[in-house]
Formats: sequence, structure tokens, C-alpha cells
Amino acid sequence: MVTKKTPQEEASTMPATPGTFLNLPEEKRKRVLEEATREFAEHGFHQASVNRMVSRLGIAKGSLFKYFGTKQGLFEHLFNHAVELFKAPLKDIREGTRDGDFFERIRKSMLAGVDFIEAHPRIYSIYLKMLFQENFPMREKLLGEIRQASTKFLRNLVEEARKNGQLRADMDTDMAVYLLDGVMDRFFQSIALPFLDSSAGLYRADRTTIENRLDTVIDFMRRGLSGTGAS
Repeated sequence: MVTKKTPQEEASTMPATPGTFLNLPEEKRKRVLEEATREFAEHGFHQASVNRMVSRLGIAKGSLFKYFGTKQGLFEHLFNHAVELFKAPLKDIREGTRDGDFFERIRKSMLAGVDFIEAHPRIYSIYLKMLFQENFPMREKLLGEIRQASTKFLRNLVEEARKNGQLRADMDTDMAVYLLDGVMDRFFQSIALPFLDSSAGLYRADRTTIENRLDTVIDFMRRGLSGTGAS
């Protein structure tokens, strides 16, 4: 016996139409992504409701499935959008400070991360949920893409600094990148999560405190990676 699918079930299995969402007016695309961000940030992936999203947007549920195919397709599009938002200022820093001090470049990069969290707290909340709390679909793939992008950015900075003599000649590049990526990620997490702040004093700190604590972190890095610290 063949059971006929409901219109909702048909919509949930519809393939996305390539370019359909990108052809929408910019303001409508912005509203869709804002509501999707709100829903995933507040409820995670599995409890996120497409019905709530379309109700707030005032559009048909089928339209959203036409744009993205599935809820997972919507989440992946949102994820890729967020990654591009984060990468844009880092690219500007890399290109605009190419001949600058390595540790000042790292400082600027970390401040760009702080700015991103302040400007897009819900996007960062989704990242934290994906990292710590929920079994998102494609979790390993998506988190792997974040780490890959961060590693590539940092490796470029490290290799440029080694070539111009700003970093120790005997330094292990892979471990330096690993250290920098870990420190940066934990620094950002400490601003958002009290249980990861420990004694750093970063959780919900004002900008002056964050910058002062960052200066201390940069000083530790400079002494350890450049070989200019006290013997």
C-alpha cells in the first residue's frame, strides 16, 4: 500500500532550487538568515522549528524548503554565511598588516574575533552549541572546516614571520599553529561561557579589561615564540 505524503512531507524532501534564495531581494535574504540564526541559537538544531521561523517571517513553509531543501540545508547555508562573515576581517588584517609585527597581527586578529562575537552573539552561540552541547548533523565536517580555515590563516602568518626573522628559527610550525589556534579559541569561549573563564576575568568583561587581558596573552606568546624573553 502506498501512503500519500502530506504537503508538508513533500516539501521536506524537496531538493533546493539552485540560486533561488540568492535571487531574493537582499532585505528578504537578511530577514530569513536572521530568523534562522535566532531559531538555531535559541533551540539548537534538533529542537529548531521551521514552523516558528516561517511564522515570524510571514512566508509559506514550502518557500523555505524551496530555498534550502531541508532544515539541514538551511543550517549549512547559515553556517557557510557565518564563516564568510568571520573570514572577511581576517583577510583584511592579513593583507593590510603584511609587513607588520607578528604579535600585533595576532592581537588584531583576536580583537576581530571579539568584535565578531559582540556583533553576532547568536551566531557564536550556535558555534558553542555545536561544539559542546548538541549532536548537530555533519558536526565533525563543519567544525573541521572552522579549524581548517583558522589553521590556514595562522599558518600563513607564522610562515611569513619565520621568513622575516620575527619567530624562532627552531620553532615547530605545526605546534605553533596548534598553540595559537587553541589559545584564540579558548580566549573567545571565556568571554561567552563562565565555566571556561577560570581566573582569566574575561566573562562578560568590558572592552578595556578584554584588551588588557589580551595584551598579557600576547606578551606570553612573544616571550615563548620569538626567543626574545628573559633567559
